[in-house]
Amino acid sequence: MLAFTFPGQGSQKPAMGSEWVEHESWELVDEASAACGRDVSQLLLEADADELKQTRNSQLTTFVLSMVVLDAVERTGVVPNLAAGHSLGEYSALCASGALSFEDAVRLVAERGEAMQVAADEQDGTMAAVLGLDDDLVVAACARVDGDVWVANYNAPGQIVIAGSPTAVEDASEKAKELGAKRAMGLPVGGAFHTPFMAPARDRLRKALAEVEVRAPAIPVVANVDAAARKDAEEWPQLLASQLCSPVQWRQSLYTLQELGCSTFVELGPGTVLTGMAKRTLKEVNTLSVATPEDVDTLLATVTDLRSSGQGGSGAGEHLYVTERLVVSPCAGVFVPKQGISGDQPISVGDVVGWVAEEEVRSPFAGLLMEFMALENERVTARQPIAWLRTK
Repeated sequence: MLAFTFPGQGSQKPAMGSEWVEHESWELVDEASAACGRDVSQLLLEADADELKQTRNSQLTTFVLSMVVLDAVERTGVVPNLAAGHSLGEYSALCASGALSFEDAVRLVAERGEAMQVAADEQDGTMAAVLGLDDDLVVAACARVDGDVWVANYNAPGQIVIAGSPTAVEDASEKAKELGAKRAMGLPVGGAFHTPFMAPARDRLRKALAEVEVRAPAIPVVANVDAAARKDAEEWPQLLASQLCSPVQWRQSLYTLQELGCSTFVELGPGTVLTGMAKRTLKEVNTLSVATPEDVDTLLATVTDLRSSGQGGSGAGEHLYVTERLVVSPCAGVFVPKQGISGDQPISVGDVVGWVAEEEVRSPFAGLLMEFMALENERVTARQPIAWLRTK
């Protein structure tokens, strides 16, 4: 079984969108700019490191680039069995699962980043990574400090992030080293995220969440708050709001994914942070990061090799290989297939295979139509697979 994981704030870097400009999936950047009223292309191509470190910028750019990568992967026909995202990445996972539309997710991420930026500006806070110390001893180090400091991320065995007021974080770091931590180092962030310091941002985010439609995910998504896999739509607004003031249970989420049968973990988006955490946390799993168009080809080759060796799973879309491609929905709405079109029928580039909300669904590929993956009159989301073709 295959898990898609999505990175959070901190994975961004200058010009990280440059390798995607000529790719078909770059069109999502313009859609994101229209949805949130900001020039996302400029941020992905021209912003320097200091500009990208701002919470309102790092979150938006990381999310949008993760969606560009996801779109490129979806066009090849590789689909996951489960998904999860680290902090901000949870929005990417929900968008990938169909629980959030792309436009709604962009607006939520923009609002979340702005709200957290304001909260951080109003309440001085910072974060630090504690390495080589058991969870309970890190919690004890925080408890022994006369100040506001909490565990913010359970990332991997012996890798925990604490957050709070700068003085309290520094004091807790020293206590952790006294208790046996190999190292405690400050992180270049401008706030104490995933702590009670983010309560104002949580309240603002709740209002934004109340204005969007959250659907049931097509695949289970593992939640940061409690590391449980969920498919019910009604739980997610509260989980997303609670996440801002609760520690990210990432290590526990990785264990959940493995317990559910995932043996291949693919990180989609900038950086390789989650890939490193998976390697450190889990044994006997395959890990891969996809951040560039070339990485998509590597993923295809890896998935094909795994399935050829009998390690692949089963399920809709999982029989797709390198010579096969997906036609995806251009928008959300009800799908109506073109009359008279059926399996094994030749399709040319640009051919209409159906309509979603009266918008044409055109194939970007030439090949043989193998089957429709959406049913007639089924409501689909933007980028949801509609049909698959064999291209060779």
